[in-house]
Amino acid sequence: MVTEKPPGKAVSVSSLSALRWQCRRGMLELDILLNAFLDTQYAQLSIIQRGTFEVLLSYPDQTLFELLMGKMASSNPAIAEIVKQVRTAIVP
Repeated sequence: MVTEKPPGKAVSVSSLSALRWQCRRGMLELDILLNAFLDTQYAQLSIIQRGTFEVLLSYPDQTLFELLMGKMASSNPAIAEIVKQVRTAIVP
């Protein structure tokens, strides 16, 4: 069940810059998805969801790719929700 959460604090430029660097991966597909999410949806996340996104960024590229391409599902509901949001970030 998705509940509305108030957005977290405003994102600082240095924090956003560090996240953008972490979103640079070895696969173009990951770069596109992660940066689109960062640009369009990250600022609306709660502080807890932002932490979950950072955990997701710590995953190896292959695991991240399989999650974001729908080839693997996370058993962690918080990660699964962030993955779902990232996957829809580039849909107009």
